[in-house]
Amino acid sequence: MDIIGNYKNVLTKKYSDFKGRAGRTEYWLFVLVNVAISIVYQILVSVSGDNATARLVISAIFGLFFLAILVPGLAISVRRMHDIGKGGEWFFINFIPVIGGIWFLVLCIKEGEPTANRFGEPQP
Repeated sequence: MDIIGNYKNVLTKKYSDFKGRAGRTEYWLFVLVNVAISIVYQILVSVSGDNATARLVISAIFGLFFLAILVPGLAISVRRMHDIGKGGEWFFINFIPVIGGIWFLVLCIKEGEPTANRFGEPQP
């Protein structure tokens, strides 16, 4: 599946799907698109200069966007933990200062279990 197709799939069909598994490709393509969107946001804010109105409008639009992807972002993170055989509660490791985010990153990079686990079959 291509990058945009994967992103649309996560935002529509799997919007609030906390069951099942998400492979590394599905997860990291979703993250990649969000990083690209964040870079666009930073560029637009930088280009707007001292224009407070433009900054406010840009920030409001992107703020609403990032609020809208909060649920699918959490859902795909939980499904990613399922793929490596861990429960969704492992997402909360992110809240441990400094080490938590690094630990979660390592878990997300880890290869998923190749066979079915308690969360279902692996994604193709």
